Amino acid sequence: MTSDRQAWVADVAAAQAGDKAALGRLVAAFLPLVYRLIGRELDGHVDVDDVVQETMVRVVDRLGTLRDPASFRSWLVAVAKNEVRRRWTRRQQVLEPVEPGDQLPDPQADFVEVTILRLGILEARREFAEAVRWLDPEDGELLALWCRENAGELSRAELAAALGISLHHAGVRVQRLKARLTTGRSVVRALAVRPGCPALTAATADRDDAVTPLWRNRIARHVRGCECCCGQQRDLMPVEVLLPGAARTAYLGARSVRHRRAAG
Repeated sequence: MTSDRQAWVADVAAAQAGDKAALGRLVAAFLPLVYRLIGRELDGHVDVDDVVQETMVRVVDRLGTLRDPASFRSWLVAVAKNEVRRRWTRRQQVLEPVEPGDQLPDPQADFVEVTILRLGILEARREFAEAVRWLDPEDGELLALWCRENAGELSRAELAAALGISLHHAGVRVQRLKARLTTGRSVVRALAVRPGCPALTAATADRDDAVTPLWRNRIARHVRGCECCCGQQRDLMPVEVLLPGAARTAYLGARSVRHRRAAG
């Protein structure tokens, strides 16, 4: 097996054993494939995001039933196509026949798990959209291009060419952007906690709701050194998982950052 294949096969096995970090890597690695597949099947229909989300929920829920980790990719594709069929049949108000060997989950358990996961994704996307507002002014174009790369619409070489920089420099800039997004998400989460951290409240008393890189870095330094705030930063969903469904939000948010700062 190639190194990439070996890596995700190992992540499948680890995720089945309860490793949440491995599950996060697995979802991040295969989400762009699911978006491309379902996007083509639905021809850009507005339901694409919903079907992708339903697919990933079903994959996470049933991962433990997969006997051979090496068959994960083909199984994932089959699940995605089945979700597309489910969506069309629901729209036609026709009950989908149960396929041989397809075990129906406990409706109550399935509802609870799906609801929890969906709420988690929605909250993570809200944090992502807020974090975009804390980016540097020059990050807007790169963020829009990175979203397209993550969705499989661009290669890294094409991203670099669009920016007029070398391939190596493009990689460095993407990593820095990812770090700033992560920092922005930690800032958003710290500011949203209620009741808030008294030390953070005091440190930001003169902020006047300013959303700037300077305040982002100041608040981030506090978060890193504060036991109370640092504890709120666990379980941040990988940025790559959020990019496909948040591409439009990312573009509009980054554009608003440029316009707001230019006006200021």
